[in-house]
Amino acid sequence: MQDPNADTEWNAALRAKGILPPKEPEISEDQVVQMIEDSVQQRLDKSNQLDVMTLDELDEVEDEEDDRVIQEYRRKRMAEMKALSDKSNFGSVREISAVDYVAEVNNAGDDIWVVLHLYKQGIPLCTLINDFLTRLSAKFPATKFLKSISTTCIPNFPDKNLPTLFLYRSGEMKKQLIGAHMFGGMNLTVEGLEWMLAETGAVETDFEEDPRSKVRSVLSMQSGRARDDSESTTDEDY
Repeated sequence: MQDPNADTEWNAALRAKGILPPKEPEISEDQVVQMIEDSVQQRLDKSNQLDVMTLDELDEVEDEEDDRVIQEYRRKRMAEMKALSDKSNFGSVREISAVDYVAEVNNAGDDIWVVLHLYKQGIPLCTLINDFLTRLSAKFPATKFLKSISTTCIPNFPDKNLPTLFLYRSGEMKKQLIGAHMFGGMNLTVEGLEWMLAETGAVETDFEEDPRSKVRSVLSMQSGRARDDSESTTDEDY
């Protein structure tokens, strides 16, 4: 039996008389490419809509959308939420040694901020900063706060460089704060330290301006009063 789809004069005549149905038009290579691109674009459009939905909203459209696609995006959103939760599970200052450095600092993870304090016992400013970091770690649990005795972490690290803060993100050093002068000595406040960390991006502060400027203003006023009192006492002596 002759193939009715074959391109023959006989089949053409039969089609002309309506005995055979019209032949389906051939699809060109360009049409195939366009069909694929349209399909991909539809997938992307659906992806963009699903990306901004909450888990509750995904539940609502589950009956209307392909179940496999919905489940795929649910797993994706759950993974994103878990990753965010994991990033918020620090909340304290951990003590490390040299053997922990690579794992805890360099391999902390993508987009993880690490604040490492090198200190020594018996140095008042180091003690003050350790106290402040304990408070800040609870306030900013997404940032990893670490401390280490300086010579335990880095052999022969000079005491004159203490206290020292190393700020890392994604395993890369972003900033170093070395020496008491960087912190303003014992006049440092927890708000001032928070602002210093926020300037680099290690924490997201609610402060709209540097709180240290107020401290400096108060100290300047107190210093001026002390000078006035001293000059007054000198004049009275005469």
